[in-house]
Amino acid sequence: MTQDYNAIAQSWLNGDFDHATKCQILDLRNNDPAGFEDAFYRNLEFGTGGLRGIMGVGTNRMNKYTVGMATQGLANYLKSRVGGDLKVCVSFDSRNNSKEFAKITADVLSANGIHVYLYDNIHAVPLLSYAVRAKKANAGVMITASHNPKEYNGYKVFWSDGAQVTSPVDKEIVAEVSKITEPSMVRFKVTDECGGIDVMGHEMDEAYLNDVLTLLLSPEARAKHNDLKIVYTPLHGCGVRIVPEALSRLGFKNIIHVPAQDISDGNFPTVMSPNPEENSALEMAIAVADKEGADIVMATDPDADRVGIAVRDNEGKMVLFNGNQTGAMLTYYILTRWKELGKLDPSKYCVKTIVTTELIAQIARSFGVKCYDVLTGFKYIAEVVKNNEGKGEFICGGEESYGFNVGQFVRDKDAPISCCFIAECAAWAAEQGLTLYQLLQKIYAEYGYRKEALVSLVRKGKSGAEEIQQIMADYRSNPPKEIVGSRVVKVVDYLDTEKTGLPKSNVLQFFNEAGDIVSVRPSGTEPKIKFYFGAAGSDADAKIEKLKAQFVK
Repeated sequence: MTQDYNAIAQSWLNGDFDHATKCQILDLRNNDPAGFEDAFYRNLEFGTGGLRGIMGVGTNRMNKYTVGMATQGLANYLKSRVGGDLKVCVSFDSRNNSKEFAKITADVLSANGIHVYLYDNIHAVPLLSYAVRAKKANAGVMITASHNPKEYNGYKVFWSDGAQVTSPVDKEIVAEVSKITEPSMVRFKVTDECGGIDVMGHEMDEAYLNDVLTLLLSPEARAKHNDLKIVYTPLHGCGVRIVPEALSRLGFKNIIHVPAQDISDGNFPTVMSPNPEENSALEMAIAVADKEGADIVMATDPDADRVGIAVRDNEGKMVLFNGNQTGAMLTYYILTRWKELGKLDPSKYCVKTIVTTELIAQIARSFGVKCYDVLTGFKYIAEVVKNNEGKGEFICGGEESYGFNVGQFVRDKDAPISCCFIAECAAWAAEQGLTLYQLLQKIYAEYGYRKEALVSLVRKGKSGAEEIQQIMADYRSNPPKEIVGSRVVKVVDYLDTEKTGLPKSNVLQFFNEAGDIVSVRPSGTEPKIKFYFGAAGSDADAKIEKLKAQFVK
């Protein structure tokens, strides 16, 4: 909601705010009028995923006051709706101010009588999820903006199952946070009567790594091919310790670092974007791989929940896998080994999101394994796991945006576990005389070739939001009759919860006779409308370009 930004800024200048904050407000007002207005014209929205925004002074920025207000709302919700001896785990990544925001979060929770387990240093999202379950905590908070640019930070809330909050809890927390309208309502000061703050670190890392090791499937192959050369980069993030340590404990001896990117730095100085989905993010690691003759490159994002990889093709050139390809390959490997080990039965299942490749579902069905489809977001994968507790066992699952997980210890996407399985899969493939590239070609030969692509249209401002709404309305009232020359045989509107069986979501999917799929959805966090294209058949590459031409205008 738009507010009188001059009046709000003046209230900060007159109020009980620290001197540095007031100096920054005056500097903005005098030297950057547009930035001054943007900092105060609205409150930074606490949505169902928490906070995410640019860091700086003002009500529309991530700073110690907006973080404190969000935490006070969370504390109020826990005390009024959960009660008892409350416990919350807190972690943070390598972004600028993450450690400070985590400390403020811990202090406010403690000041509200809640016991806090705070990680001693940067730790990945999956480690936070793991800790919530291990400590039997009521909630968790992760300070991160994932793979966003360096100017951003964020605040993610996790629930007692170790997953990010879903409905109705997410909306109820949002309602409580909205009641905290100014920093004076926040209990910032910790006293002796407050809940304690315990520090977590090495002991929790050990427990996590020991559990990860129980998930692996091919110790003989790892032992025989432990000389595989693996280049790993954390992209200045918090995978820097846990991923190399995990790979080392699997027995791999040639873990090659990218020294400049091992430095935990929230400015991400060596990349344009710390996002493994961006090809440029892996350039330095690929250069190291070419110099060292490495077999695989792995790169994790700042909070180490996503992983991107590059492998050698048949000519020895490094080629990038996208999230769909990595997810399909890992699903094929894991289900093959589970079958060989006699672990499959009708209670086992996989999960993917509706915009993730259908190849994963094909592979699961071929092994007699159920594959659930859920809305975009790993929290919905975790929700299926929670709902199936005591009734079935989650094998693995993933999403096209480079997130994957195996087993039930962690309830979010997990890059360290994914890195372990990628490395083990490479050793298993090598035992059969295959590279990872050749293994993927084998999968395509067995199940049929598929190619996926994502195109985002950015439409900023009020007019842009209206244009995005109109695009969705037009597709609903006049859906395409054909897609790249093949008749549309099914249209799925995810606003119709009775037909989909899923929560309401502003997503449309179109299916044609040839097996091609187009999904359209507005982004929930950015001024974008996204088009997900999935093409089937030997001409899938050419069809992707035709799909872009048909839908993106």
